[in-house]
Amino acid sequence: MACSGPLPLRCARSVSLPFPAPCHRRAPGRTVTRRPSPVRGPVPCERVRTPSALRYRPSVFPPPRHIAAGRQCIEVTQSSKVSLISEDLCIGCGICVKVCPFNAIQIINLPRELDKETTHRYGPNSFKLHRLPVPRPGKVLGLVGTNGIGKSTALNILAGKLKPNLGKFMDPPNWDDILKHFHGKELQKYFTRFLEDKMKTIIKPQYVEHIAKSVEGTVGDKLNKIGKRQAKDTLCDILDLNQVMDRNVSDLSGGELQRFAIAARAMEDADVYMFDEPSCYLDVKQKLKAAQVIRSLLQPKNYVIVVEHDLSILDYLSDYICCLYGSPGAYGVVTLPFSVREGINIFLNGFIPTENMCFREEKLTFRVTESAEEITEGETYQSYKYPTMKKTRSGFKLSVMKGSFNDSQIIVLLGENGTGKTTFIRMLAGQVKPDRVGDEEVDMPAYSVSYKPQQLIPKISTTVRELLHRKIPGSCTDAQFRSDVMKPLKIEELMDRKVENFSGGGLQRVALCLCLGKAADIYLIDEPSAHLDSEQRLLAAKVIKRACFGACKHEVYEPSIHLFASASAFGLYALAGMNSLKDWKLKPWQSIIASEVLI
Repeated sequence: MACSGPLPLRCARSVSLPFPAPCHRRAPGRTVTRRPSPVRGPVPCERVRTPSALRYRPSVFPPPRHIAAGRQCIEVTQSSKVSLISEDLCIGCGICVKVCPFNAIQIINLPRELDKETTHRYGPNSFKLHRLPVPRPGKVLGLVGTNGIGKSTALNILAGKLKPNLGKFMDPPNWDDILKHFHGKELQKYFTRFLEDKMKTIIKPQYVEHIAKSVEGTVGDKLNKIGKRQAKDTLCDILDLNQVMDRNVSDLSGGELQRFAIAARAMEDADVYMFDEPSCYLDVKQKLKAAQVIRSLLQPKNYVIVVEHDLSILDYLSDYICCLYGSPGAYGVVTLPFSVREGINIFLNGFIPTENMCFREEKLTFRVTESAEEITEGETYQSYKYPTMKKTRSGFKLSVMKGSFNDSQIIVLLGENGTGKTTFIRMLAGQVKPDRVGDEEVDMPAYSVSYKPQQLIPKISTTVRELLHRKIPGSCTDAQFRSDVMKPLKIEELMDRKVENFSGGGLQRVALCLCLGKAADIYLIDEPSAHLDSEQRLLAAKVIKRACFGACKHEVYEPSIHLFASASAFGLYALAGMNSLKDWKLKPWQSIIASEVLI
């Protein structure tokens, strides 16, 4: 739980305490200064202990009304399941934060002027959003910020799915009051047009995995029902969906689901298009094509809003940017619109010059790692080898040339989706057996492997604490592992939450912690940056490097963005189709993995 507000602090989030919390008025030993009196200096208070609470009675002036009336800052009864903190009485002393055994309370400072710009608040002591992004007709608005900062809340408000209450959750205002609140601003024109013209808004959801569970039928049938055939054929050619037209939506992979969702939304006629993380699960080529499709939706009178964590795609896609900062799960603040270059630099630097606001202690820097020759010079490491392998499936053939790698190396697999990166990793992990050579099976070397799959499906009903103690009991209690892996990934704040209720970002961090916590010779990590924001991606890259060099192990993984790869990798494996292999000029680290699509 988080408490926030101007100094003196007010609570900003709901409190759920399973224990009788203490009632506190003032910090013990505090002095109270009143109106001028014959006595110089502050007037000391006499502490009077009562059966219900500690009350303070000044020796000269009468107590304040709320203390005289016996109102408690924290109220709890034996039959209540939730303890409530009064926002008006809380002074931010921090006693409840220290007393709570579950670390459920957090006190956060907020600038005083933000109270006048509250756009929406879910309830007492709950998350609140300050300001809103400013969409402009005929331009693409990009939103960037950490997870849990209010981007989805802002999209729901602009889409009309959530009515802003301006912080008055007990007595929500009507639309006349809302329009009066935004009087003289660009948002007044947007909401006026939204109410009068009844604009149609569509949202491409963030988690495309849910589409496979809720949509039945083939890809072609669903697209035929949405829009015109000419638009469908054009979009399918651009997004490479022709080869999956006869497949069921439930059988699509993550990248195919993402392209299907983008095509389905782009085929509809709407006034406002909103895309939440459209580049997730896509390779670089597909990201650029998806960005072209989104840009093609622009018209002089419609709006396009995109939430994106990949800064390179955000730069390519957006016309202007609004940054979001704050405390995840507690409050979020939307900045004024900036140009693309200025907005990305503000987000990376963590400082807003127009507001003189610093929202991050350190800058986000993308440093290309040193060469492997410089790091491994003069050192001796154990070498691991794998043989020549082939794997043939329906319409696909993967050919792998033999190669080797050493300890304390991080190798990255780069290639388009569907070229066999996951298949190669699963063959190294022993989950997929290579094809036989004649009548004999391929002799795979014996080494221990820790594998993190690409798609994470939370089916475990236990908490993260129980899962870690069951899977990696030694690592989760090791001080070095907690400092190098669990603390940067912020696993402690997820310990008492159930795995089945996690979103994509939290699930990805837990899976990465489990993978790195196992004792193994090789760590195989498939798409470790999916659903992570820019800050978390850099932290994940640093965690992987620290875990690799600290344990002198080898890691092979497939990144979803090149910035992530350049920040953590020392070697490179390339996958390419046979048609483009002859034109391939990039020198691989030690071998070439060639994939061939059978037609």
